[in-house]
Amino acid sequence: MNRPTSETAAIALLRALVQQDSINPPGVTKGVAGVALDWLRTAGFAPEVVSAHPDKPNIVVALDNGPGPHLVFNAHLDTISPGEPSAWTRPIHDLTEGGGRLYGLGTGNMKAAAAAMMLATLNLSARRDDWTGRLSLTLVADECVFGPDGAAFLLDQRPDLLGDMLICGEGPGHMHLAIAEKGLMWVKLTATGPAGQSMLSTVGSTATTRLAVAITALDEINRRAVPCPLAVLDHTDNTAGLRPSVNVGRIGGGTFISQAASSAWAEIDIRLPPGLSIKDMSVLLDSICQPDYLAWEIIKAWDANWSDPDCNVASAILHAAREVGRDGIRMVTRLPASDASRWRKCGISSVCFGPQAELASGVDDHVYRQDFLDCIQIYENAALEILGIS
Repeated sequence: MNRPTSETAAIALLRALVQQDSINPPGVTKGVAGVALDWLRTAGFAPEVVSAHPDKPNIVVALDNGPGPHLVFNAHLDTISPGEPSAWTRPIHDLTEGGGRLYGLGTGNMKAAAAAMMLATLNLSARRDDWTGRLSLTLVADECVFGPDGAAFLLDQRPDLLGDMLICGEGPGHMHLAIAEKGLMWVKLTATGPAGQSMLSTVGSTATTRLAVAITALDEINRRAVPCPLAVLDHTDNTAGLRPSVNVGRIGGGTFISQAASSAWAEIDIRLPPGLSIKDMSVLLDSICQPDYLAWEIIKAWDANWSDPDCNVASAILHAAREVGRDGIRMVTRLPASDASRWRKCGISSVCFGPQAELASGVDDHVYRQDFLDCIQIYENAALEILGIS
């Protein structure tokens, strides 16, 4: 009944996507989008480009097949930075194999899912007699920095792409199903202190010392578990899904090595699990910044969000996974944020499922070959359950 996709063709598509540098920032995705557009056109589709910026195209493929539900596949084409290149044991911008893994920047986050969704869309296009409704594939830019030019722009221009339900290819790791994801709170923490020669400063008086004390206090928040409001979530492999994470991304201050800094700052990435709101974290920040020489402000923020664990799209993924022999899938919280949150905020049932191997991608980014191939079939089977003719 199923129409299998050639493994060779699947790997070739993923390799072509990985070979295109799309690190964000700066987030230039026209190269990888060009590869996707060429593949889609060769496959017989008429993809649409919806762009706020020529360097950051968003791609839409719509399959209308009569009355019925509207399912959206979503993936992004930009990648995070590789970090320190010397730490990589594999080429960063090439697909290599070893030990059942496919390595390359963006394989886990999330070009493997993009390729799998493209291939599943092709398979579903060939099986129009088996389903009715609408399937939309969205391949977007500017996700890794939660920027304005990707899904945010796409949904502003094309609200019809909200659909009725969404499958985002962002994997929460271990081939589990994320019905929830942490919220995000980017803040800037600023400390002030008396200026002057460093050798005349008293203990704890400089802006940088005061900043360091505050950062240390914030770091303690990483140890706190938060009661989860969703009893169905299983974090056996993902205890980090139950606690906030607080990490400094950038830090600065001062003018010269021998001058006491009168001002210092840190930009801090805070992820909020279900059960801990922006308001809750604001209270904690206020308590840490009570001295008048400490202040904080929000750069960007939204609360954790989730979909009903019993929603149709979650059930369809679980059933589809079992059909390909993937049992033991747990419902979890995804640690990094995803574009699925944009759909959830609009009331659309949305889940994250994909081949990302770990809780988050990093050095030697990879997916397991079989996970990647299974995802093609799982996306296809889930779509057939949601859109299938009864």
